[in-house]
Amino acid sequence: MAWDWEKLKEQQNKRKPQPPPPPGQGGGGGGPEPPNWEEILDKFKGTKLPDMWWLIVILAVIVGVGASSMYTVGTNEEAVVQRFGEHVRTTGPGLNFKWPFNIETVRLIPVDRRETAKFGIDETPDRDNSRYQGRESDTASVSLMLTGDLNVALVPWSVQYRIKDSYNYCFKVANPESTLEDLSEATMRLVVGDSSVDEVLTERSTIAQEFKTLLQKELDEAETGLEVTAVNLEKTMVPLPVQPSYNEENRADQEREKIILQAREEYNKAIPAARGEAERLIRAAEGYELDRVNSAEGDANRFLSLYEEYKKAPEVTRRRLYLEAIGDVLPGMGDKYIVDSDQKNLLPFLNLSDQKEAIK
Repeated sequence: MAWDWEKLKEQQNKRKPQPPPPPGQGGGGGGPEPPNWEEILDKFKGTKLPDMWWLIVILAVIVGVGASSMYTVGTNEEAVVQRFGEHVRTTGPGLNFKWPFNIETVRLIPVDRRETAKFGIDETPDRDNSRYQGRESDTASVSLMLTGDLNVALVPWSVQYRIKDSYNYCFKVANPESTLEDLSEATMRLVVGDSSVDEVLTERSTIAQEFKTLLQKELDEAETGLEVTAVNLEKTMVPLPVQPSYNEENRADQEREKIILQAREEYNKAIPAARGEAERLIRAAEGYELDRVNSAEGDANRFLSLYEEYKKAPEVTRRRLYLEAIGDVLPGMGDKYIVDSDQKNLLPFLNLSDQKEAIK
């Protein structure tokens, strides 16, 4: 609804102009005259407001309240709502509502965004330039650590993390990121201090996993609201001044391992052969033992059976045993000459010619 401007113009034209003030009165010297407030009020006395002005006011209030009470949360965000500074709720993605006119304020937290904190990683573009050789960068002091066997190693690493608890992130710790950096450095020094330099240089995955577990535990106890998603342990090394000595030590270790492997190879050749020979001798002895025992038991049984027969008929058994023994012995004796010991008239004769022929 528009204002009645034509009527307002007619009223202004009907009014008579005021006479100029007499000399010596008014604003001195021809300057601009002050506004006549009575005339201004008279102008607005004839003005009529639209019939539904109250509706416009109500609509304006509704629009203001609606604009200040609605907020939208993204898919990877959470909204922390505070009423006069006090936390009242946490809302998820979508369209949400709050008390208008800053009675409640909203803080959007990117809970799904991954951040990376780097420690001891020198990202200088020309760090391979000659002016950087032989000089440790400022970041190297963070990665310089003492191992459990009292050696020094450079251990650079990076930590990826996200916000998992918006309330703790906003209200429990003043600076969660700074707390993460302090706890990360302290935890890495603890893990490296419990490991040898060889473990630090060769077992990086084990060191990284142990570090991640301990760091997450520390972050949860500090109620930072952060979650460690990944740990990347960069290439570890010893400081440049001790690098030649460490390389010499590595060569000595490799030579030692080579000699140990050669000795182990000889051991694997000799010991199984000796064990096999020992096993063979043991089995042969066991076989000989079994044979002798069985033979002895057989002889004993045979003797017992003969003894039983001897008790039944001593003369017959004695003669039979004698004949059997003579039958076994005589075939192996060669030529035999039997001479009657009672003979007296006949000269014993030995045919030596046959023996000579046999010798030839």
